[in-house]
Amino acid sequence: MRPKKHRTTGSNDLFRSRLDQIINMRHELVLLAGRVDWDWIDGEIAPLYSDNGRPGIATRFMIGLLLLKHIYEGVCERWVHDPYFQFFTGEEFFQHVFPHERSDLSHWRKRLGDKLERLLAESLRVAHASGALRSQDLKRVTVDTTVQPKAITFPTDAKLLHAAIKGLNRLAIRHGVRLRQSYARIAKAAAMMAGRYAHAKQFRRHQRQLRILRSRLGRIIRDIRRKTEGQAALEGAFALPLSRATQIGSQQQRQRGWKLYSFHAPEVECIGKGKAAAPYEFCVKASIVTNNQRAPGGLFVLHACSLPDNPYDGHTLRNV
Repeated sequence: MRPKKHRTTGSNDLFRSRLDQIINMRHELVLLAGRVDWDWIDGEIAPLYSDNGRPGIATRFMIGLLLLKHIYEGVCERWVHDPYFQFFTGEEFFQHVFPHERSDLSHWRKRLGDKLERLLAESLRVAHASGALRSQDLKRVTVDTTVQPKAITFPTDAKLLHAAIKGLNRLAIRHGVRLRQSYARIAKAAAMMAGRYAHAKQFRRHQRQLRILRSRLGRIIRDIRRKTEGQAALEGAFALPLSRATQIGSQQQRQRGWKLYSFHAPEVECIGKGKAAAPYEFCVKASIVTNNQRAPGGLFVLHACSLPDNPYDGHTLRNV
């Protein structure tokens, strides 16, 4: 007898549906590339570039890559093999090698700054023009606040003092201010030993290391003030960093009132979340607005802004 053939109708249907889905997504990617006003975005971001130095990366390439990154995973690896990705980012010929470094995405995003609102406005314009977002979908919106994580570690006293010493040394080197002593080696060893003593619950030794860090930070602050006295340009460049370093050097662990939790990101606040694993988060409050009912294109972010100083939600609702 001849063996019976296994039925593969279900798997074939699944394969066909998946293939149709991929084809439709690529077709929509081509249509989206023609609807985005790349020239307008390029004109809005052009003031962020300088006329001197090496030419910058094309705006369409970086913006297209950022948009693809939020839709697909592993976008840099897929870009090399997918001609639709390359067409969306403005390539005219198929490329076999990724033309830039992956870290350029982060660097370009930092350069963008507050111009991110332009990209949000353009995405909403395209969604409205294509019918994915209708005017009736905007009659009722949902406003919520959340926390925006920041790139800082847990702010212990030793870490803050060490960061202030390193930050003032970097700034002094950048502006050509020659310090009597940098205390870089001493500060690094003291910060490391402070963490070890705190972990071992040897708090007297821990406090001794903190005193070493505070005294060295105070010496650097006084030295910079002596070297920059009477020079308006240097005094202006060092005014804000010196005030932050002075605040870090004077604040205590359990003091009440305002505290500085990061030397490079002074906008960070200590916000209570009420979670058992993480009762506090060191971040910035942010507000997000979305459409209340699902539009034909799904849910859209209509507005996003950061709210420094941790304001009460009811006081920010009207402006949002």
